[in-house]
Amino acid sequence: MAMDEKIVDKIVRLSREPEHIRNICTSAHIDHGKTTFSDSLIAGAGMMSYESAGKQLVLDFKPDEQARGITIDAANVSMVHDLAGQEYLINLIDTPGHVDFGGDVTRAMRAIDGTILLVDSVESVMPQTETVLRQALKERVRPVLFINKVDRLIRELKLTPDKMQERFLKIITLVNKLISHLAEPEFKDKWQIDVNSGTVAFGSAFHKWALSVPYMKATGLSFKDVIETYSDAAGQEERIKELANKAPLHSVVLSMSIKHHPNPKQAQSYRIPKLWHGELESETGKSLVSCDPNGPVVFVCTKIVIDKNAGEVAAGRLFSGTVKQGQELFLIGAKKQVRAQQVFVYNGPKREQVDELAAGNVIGLVGLRGVFSGETVSSVPDIEPFEAIKHIFEPVVTKAIEAKRPSDLPKLVEVLRQVSKEDPTLVVEINEETGEHLISGMGELHLEVIENRILTEKGVEVKTSTPIVVYREAIAKPSPEFEGKSPNKHNKFYIKVGPMPEAYADVIKRGDIASTMRLKKKEEDVWHKLEAAGMESKTTRRIKDIFNGNMLIDMTRGQVHIGEVIEMVMDAFEDVMKFGPITREPCRNVIAYLMDMKLHEDAIHRGPAQVLPAVRESLRGAMLNAVPMLFEPLQVLQIDAPASYMGAISKLIQNRRGQLLEMTQEGEMITVKAKLPVAETFGLTSDLRSATEGRASFYVVDQLFEKLPFELQEKVSQQIRERKGIKLVEGVAMPSRGE
Repeated sequence: MAMDEKIVDKIVRLSREPEHIRNICTSAHIDHGKTTFSDSLIAGAGMMSYESAGKQLVLDFKPDEQARGITIDAANVSMVHDLAGQEYLINLIDTPGHVDFGGDVTRAMRAIDGTILLVDSVESVMPQTETVLRQALKERVRPVLFINKVDRLIRELKLTPDKMQERFLKIITLVNKLISHLAEPEFKDKWQIDVNSGTVAFGSAFHKWALSVPYMKATGLSFKDVIETYSDAAGQEERIKELANKAPLHSVVLSMSIKHHPNPKQAQSYRIPKLWHGELESETGKSLVSCDPNGPVVFVCTKIVIDKNAGEVAAGRLFSGTVKQGQELFLIGAKKQVRAQQVFVYNGPKREQVDELAAGNVIGLVGLRGVFSGETVSSVPDIEPFEAIKHIFEPVVTKAIEAKRPSDLPKLVEVLRQVSKEDPTLVVEINEETGEHLISGMGELHLEVIENRILTEKGVEVKTSTPIVVYREAIAKPSPEFEGKSPNKHNKFYIKVGPMPEAYADVIKRGDIASTMRLKKKEEDVWHKLEAAGMESKTTRRIKDIFNGNMLIDMTRGQVHIGEVIEMVMDAFEDVMKFGPITREPCRNVIAYLMDMKLHEDAIHRGPAQVLPAVRESLRGAMLNAVPMLFEPLQVLQIDAPASYMGAISKLIQNRRGQLLEMTQEGEMITVKAKLPVAETFGLTSDLRSATEGRASFYVVDQLFEKLPFELQEKVSQQIRERKGIKLVEGVAMPSRGE
């Protein structure tokens, strides 16, 4: 249904009043009821039939989402809510719950300021609950809590009021522990949730009712009314409708959000210093911090959708300025001028065009050709870009993909470029020379969905290989200096490498500093955090580039022309870190030291064609002399099953090179945490189902990389090189048992 003209007018009017805007998202473990919950909010805003809410799932509008019954893509909607006679604009993003599509959650968090964390009252806090909360807190997004499916406690588990209270308290305590553990020091206490403050609500998204302590005090309703509603089957349907009328979910929840989530002005005052590393006292910096509608336009793209008619539609957050239809803008990363041909607000699958929108809103733009997720777009051509959006998990599963019909090959190449833009957690490697195309994703389901969409949405029939694991290249010890010469022999670079100390790597892994950033000015926050981890002060000030957790440090002195070549040096460094020297797999935890360089006096002889190969040669040579090794990806899994299947589960884990980490039992159910190599997880779902008669389920808790066992190092390296057609490297020292 199209947005009513009146509602569009309201949205446009309120979009100019940042104090009356809330940018929020739903976040939860899979199947905890987010999309049903969003339906109720949308219905309450008068944008869909109230009777359809909970069934229509208006934000799961793609066919594969409807077929699988899960959210795959984040979806935006803008709505208006009235609180005490004052209208508020709610920009809502419904996010996926499945771990394979968590990249959409990460990107959504950049666009919003508050999240409604949903927890199933029966299942309680689950692995993905922790993951989405970590994603939110990393972006300084404030959480409130909605405990969903309360009706199940009464109807299915038949809990007494005391037992229900115990369960609620347990969930609240677990969420607060996570906030204490994951939030930055200044937010650990400030963002704790509790029932009395009104930062916790309870209810049933499917039945469209909710309660909070402030709402109960204001209306006289209590949990006694809820229990009575579900106490008797006779007339229950009518009593549920009555409860939803007395305590409508949208009213309770959105009122909670308005009272406890920050408006854009409030949020940007503490979010911008974390997410933007430019000069805060500059005109742009002041405008960003204050969410100034009259400042320069600064927009961060968080999602791209390829539309058949409109082309690339960029959704994201407008942090500063007012963007107008037809306005000239600049893609900061791509260094390109574009034009905002159309400006949109969102209504689920539909976009509603408007003339202009001001800072503090989640918006859509058409015309930004060449934009990518995470890109900073501005009316000023040379501003500092926002910190890169980095998902907490990395792609670990790869498939080779090819067109079934050779005539479709050019179309496939274009389609792969499109899908990698739409989903940046999907890594696409296109080799037009060999014809091998690879897609890397978060898991088997992620790649399965992509394959299906290439067929159903893009119209290309493809065939894929069996899954391939993405390893990481690392080094065991420091190397000597290695010389790299330019093709014309006029330029020389001297580089040595060493493994990154764990303390430094942990600073990056925790998100204390960005995993990818070029340091072009004073970055005192980065320096201080690395100094606290043990790095010498003078060394921190020489860091030039951090790329995917690897680091380039400039140790040269007195180089007259370094300013002319340093960007090219960083480009070459990033090339090698993307494709390591042994197997062309990504590198991890490598520190490269640029020790010296000899450059030709004439600038014409030290251009990219000379500098890039020389630096790459020096880096690769240094790494080959530092005992290269492979690290393999592992997943920490949580397996829930009846206790009687513990033996079968243990055997399954052991047979897959897994390690049992812990086991807890509650009643007749056990929860097992285990660590398994990703290479050993293929087919795990069916094997676990067989071993437990279909009574077990598992979830990904964490991802990590560990050194591949010594006896597999050479074998796996050779297999990867043969698969990729890489000439075997002679004389390379692979790790010994002691390294």
